Amino acid sequence: MAAKGKIALVTGAGSGIGRAVALAFQANGYDVVLAGRRAEPLEETATAAASDGGRMLVYPADIGDPASVAALFNTTLQQFGRLDVLFNNAGIWPPSIPLEDLTVEQWQETVAVNVTGTFLCAQAAFRIMKAQAPRGGRIINNGSISAQSPRPHSAPYTTTKHAITGLTKSIALDGRAYDIACSQIDIGNAATDMTETMAAGILQADGTLRAEPRMDVRHVADAVLYMANLPLSANVPFMTIMATNMPLVGRG
Repeated sequence: MAAKGKIALVTGAGSGIGRAVALAFQANGYDVVLAGRRAEPLEETATAAASDGGRMLVYPADIGDPASVAALFNTTLQQFGRLDVLFNNAGIWPPSIPLEDLTVEQWQETVAVNVTGTFLCAQAAFRIMKAQAPRGGRIINNGSISAQSPRPHSAPYTTTKHAITGLTKSIALDGRAYDIACSQIDIGNAATDMTETMAAGILQADGTLRAEPRMDVRHVADAVLYMANLPLSANVPFMTIMATNMPLVGRG
C-alpha cells in the first residue's frame, strides 16, 4: 500500500464526495478518521471499506462547534499519534432563492459551516502538523466551481467558497515554514445526491432551466488522492475538476 501508516481525516465523510474520498484513502493504505454530524452515514462509509486497506475511525462531530472540532482532532491524535492529510470537505448548500429573500439565519448558518467550520478544522490540523515528528502534512480544502463563478441565487454559498480560496492561500503561505502544504480542489457536478437536481434541470444565468452533465464521483476521489500522495516538497495549490460539458467557462 503506497500510503501505509499515513493518517487522513475527512469531514463530511458520510456521503457523496466525502465518502468517495475516504474510501479511496482507505483502499490506498491510509488510516482514515471519518467525521460528520451523524453516526449512521459514517458507519455506512466504514462498512464499505476495503478489507485489505487501512483502519477507519468513526467520529461524529459538528465542525461549526469549536469544542466538537477540538475533541475530534484530540481523539485523532490519541488514536493514531499524528495527522498527515486533512480533507476539509464538509459544507452546506443553502436554499436557492433570490438575494432579497434570504434570511440572516440562512446566511449565518452557511458561513458558520462553510467558512468557520473549515477554518476550525484547518487550524486544528495545522497545530498537529506543526508539532508532530516528522513535521508537516497536507490540508486539502473543498472549494467549488462557485469559488470561480457564481450560479444564480447563490450569494451565501458563492461568498463562502470565495472565502475558502483566501483561506487556502493564507494556510499555504503560513505553512511553508513548517512543511505544511495546502491545496484547494474546485469540483463541478460530481454525481452525488447533492447534484441530482442538476441532472433534472437547474436555473441558468439566462433564466432558463437546463439539465447539466455530471461526472462519476470516483474521478474526484482519484484527484484528491493524487494531491494527497505528493511529497511535501510538491503541491498543487488549485485544481479544477469538472464534467467536461457543464457550464463554467462563459457561465454568465
